Amino acid sequence: MKKGKIKGTINRGRHLFWSGVGSLMADGISVTARRVAALVLTGGGQKYWIEEELFTDEELEAQRKETFPRDITFSILMSLYNGDGDHLRESIRSVMEQTYSKWELCIVDGSDKDSPLTEEICREFAHSDSRIKYRKLDVNKGVSANLNEAIGMAGGEYISLMEQGDILHPAALHDTMVALCKGADFIYTDEAVFEGEDRSKINVINYKPDFGPDSLNGSNFIKHFTSFKKSLVEKTGAFRSEYDGSHDHEMFLRLTDTAEHIAHIPEALYYRRGISNPSGDPMPGKSEAIAAGARGVEDNLRAKGIDARVEPNGDFGFFYRVHYPIKNRSKISIIIPNYEHLSDLSKCLDSIFEKSTYDNYEIIIVENNSRSAGIFDYYDKITSEHDNIKVIKWDGKFNYSAVNNFGVKTAAEGEYLLLLNNDTEVITPEWMEEMLMYVQRRDVGVAGAKLYYPDDTVQHAGVVLGLGSVAGHVSMRSPREDGGYMGRNIFAQNYSAVTGACMMIRRDVWDEVGGLDEAFAVAYNDVDFCLKVREAGYLIVWTPFAELYHYESKSRGSNRTPGQLKTHLKEVNMLRERWSDFLEKGDPYYNPNFTLYRPDYMPKTRMR
Repeated sequence: MKKGKIKGTINRGRHLFWSGVGSLMADGISVTARRVAALVLTGGGQKYWIEEELFTDEELEAQRKETFPRDITFSILMSLYNGDGDHLRESIRSVMEQTYSKWELCIVDGSDKDSPLTEEICREFAHSDSRIKYRKLDVNKGVSANLNEAIGMAGGEYISLMEQGDILHPAALHDTMVALCKGADFIYTDEAVFEGEDRSKINVINYKPDFGPDSLNGSNFIKHFTSFKKSLVEKTGAFRSEYDGSHDHEMFLRLTDTAEHIAHIPEALYYRRGISNPSGDPMPGKSEAIAAGARGVEDNLRAKGIDARVEPNGDFGFFYRVHYPIKNRSKISIIIPNYEHLSDLSKCLDSIFEKSTYDNYEIIIVENNSRSAGIFDYYDKITSEHDNIKVIKWDGKFNYSAVNNFGVKTAAEGEYLLLLNNDTEVITPEWMEEMLMYVQRRDVGVAGAKLYYPDDTVQHAGVVLGLGSVAGHVSMRSPREDGGYMGRNIFAQNYSAVTGACMMIRRDVWDEVGGLDEAFAVAYNDVDFCLKVREAGYLIVWTPFAELYHYESKSRGSNRTPGQLKTHLKEVNMLRERWSDFLEKGDPYYNPNFTLYRPDYMPKTRMR
């Protein structure tokens, strides 16, 4: 065995040992045992599914007998164009098997005249159940126009969308009704994709986050099964043919802008066949549909007075990149705490000066008890060469929060603040613009970047509450080019928190929430700050289009001293106590079906 391999094995063993010690002290034996089991059962990284029925037969029967405080009828829309007869029968039967019985199925059929089987099947079902409405169209008008015909047939207070060939779980309408009775007027569920004819052979489950406006701009993560109040359609308009192929995405943008309460049911209640167009409708080609999606996002933003430009995100399919115009080129104050680390700091500053396309910024280096002559010589050199660099001294004991607060209060002149670690290196020239275009919005408080380890694996792609002990980075150590679970690594979206290693904040938001809490001297100060920002009513946005290297050790924490470990555990418990309500409810941007013991969107392991 090579020495490097031995060293790597020892480091990993030390890291696992100290992680285990920390887990035992913070969370106890039971939780630590489950973390170890997750590593063992998954072979250290391979994803797999263990399928169990969501409800027992007894529970489904109880749902059929349940009464609700509201009398609601769902109008389920289905547009047909030719298609497979057996798949159509399965779809219709899955509606008829719903435990909630107040529904109507509105089917519009634009099939060719030489495909009589579709009409024959539908008329047979309509004859057997009066809740099934069928209309044969004289001419196929395209998917949006056909669905609008189905809306015209709908007599229910809520509209639901379903595609031919797909299958509803028997509890889909029941659980939607539960959410509706709690005040929701737009509801969506998780969904599973299966191959072939056997619904039990799941290819992948799309466990979705709760609603985030930036997430929906970047991708139609909502998809199916979706139900919404019919009056929302009357306010915002029906489907629009110019967005065929991405018609549901464009409509969801308008509906969620108007909805008062958007609810997500974290259960896979919709089963989608693993083919691109199960309904068989003659749809635009993929590239045309992707382009239609980009136009839909752009037009929706412009209708709200935002002159943004939207483009497909390269070769990744139905994912979009939004370019918001920079309203004014206000000054950005970059705060960099530093102790020694001449090499790291010089690399960081060189990358800012050489690569950044944004020019109205200042750099404030908060010097914290360095002793070597070399670092002070370097300070003299850079301040003489650049008139937008200040070096100020913090003589107190290291406290990350206090150092940054001091830098902001003492020297920052910018309307925007950018907290930056000294061991980072800029990759994206427009890194500042990519974060600034979000925090300039009045509804956004914080924007974060995508960070990589030196080996081009992901170090930061958003922070999830509860992950690890109390909060952790998702997608850690995944390859840089990996799109991530359901593309989560490649489009800007809303998260509960982002890392303070590179985080931009509007100055008025910083002042409103009181900056960083100095009780968090080393860790979780960024998470605590973001939660304060969220509590104040602002969004947190993570963008993959601001990229930097972060030369933080992959095994950070593996060499903690007992004193450092004690401080870490103190801050873990402090965050846990302060934000217990958030932690108990679960992170809204991370599905509760994922384990909290791994960062790679691994579904929970069900022990048998």
